[in-house]
Amino acid sequence: MAVKFLSEEWASEVTRRLQADEGVQKAAKGQNITIHQVVTDASNGESSNYLRVTDGVPHVVIGSPDKAEITVTESYETAVALDKGELNPQAAFMQGKVKVQGNLLKLMQLQGLLSAVFKAVKDLEREY
Repeated sequence: MAVKFLSEEWASEVTRRLQADEGVQKAAKGQNITIHQVVTDASNGESSNYLRVTDGVPHVVIGSPDKAEITVTESYETAVALDKGELNPQAAFMQGKVKVQGNLLKLMQLQGLLSAVFKAVKDLEREY
């Protein structure tokens, strides 16, 4: 069953998969971080969600966090291309398609975790 991308159901299913995935568990161990994603030009205007890892346990939440170490802003088109694996995150950043505010060094240090996250959800059926 497909879930609508960036919906509450999507966030719940992504959270479930991240918490069940051994690669994510290993990469998230000991981590405490909040990464806020702002998606512009979504069908309902601007969409916000965030990945919060607390003591190594990941959660994806729809909405804006009280505080985030990193905020990533991109268009809906870019978010979909990244989610489908059609666009490399580093290439998107270098092309100016992704804007990053906050601790860029920390984001670079989290590449192993972010890679594990993408792998854990790659086969999740989504509606765009």
